[in-house]
Amino acid sequence: QVQLVESGGGLVQAGGSLRLSCTASGTIFSINNMGWYRQAPGKQRELVAAITSGGSTDYADSVKGRFTITSYNAQNTVYLQMHSLKPEDTAVYYCNARVNFYNYWGQGTQVTVSS
Repeated sequence: QVQLVESGGGLVQAGGSLRLSCTASGTIFSINNMGWYRQAPGKQRELVAAITSGGSTDYADSVKGRFTITSYNAQNTVYLQMHSLKPEDTAVYYCNARVNFYNYWGQGTQVTVSS
């Protein structure tokens, strides 16, 4: 069994920064991709950023230049550094990882940006 454990969410003022982290644990043979999605109230879950095991990254247009995704493969951990946060970034952020060719989700962490 594989688990994704997230941390780092919270309340921040507009213009502030937060860093989210997500660590995969359990029986892990391979991790192909890790990423972050978010879901705001009344909206669909959307991709925020993703990173492959080779280090290639992808970002939603709305966060390019403000958010950076990195991974520390030795610890099966992915980070999302968020700068210049806006109220519209408020959402529950979910870690996602393709581990052992299966797709896993974290429990979600709330990010709230006040204006």
